[in-house]
Amino acid sequence: MTKTQLIARLLVAASLTTAAAFASAQQEAAMAAAAKSGAATDDAAITTKIKSTLADQKQISVSTSDGVVVLSGTVANRDAGAKAIQQASAVPGVKEVKSELTVASK
Repeated sequence: MTKTQLIARLLVAASLTTAAAFASAQQEAAMAAAAKSGAATDDAAITTKIKSTLADQKQISVSTSDGVVVLSGTVANRDAGAKAIQQASAVPGVKEVKSELTVASK
């Protein structure tokens, strides 16, 4: 094998390796984007479900990010706040519930 043939084969091998690495990186980026999009969809579904569950408590706002739910607003008493947190925690997909609820003054 001549030097020219050896160099040509090495260049082909390097090109194939680079192409494979590029394709793999593109696939990983596409999978990450799909996962992120799925998480946003899941968060919206979680928020909708919790709002439905807490429909009688219009003063409570719900937001969800990566499965973490934040409840904010005013509740009549501690028991109402605890019940809202408990109901939100029971929704499938909820990882954590953070409470920014305040108890209304009498």
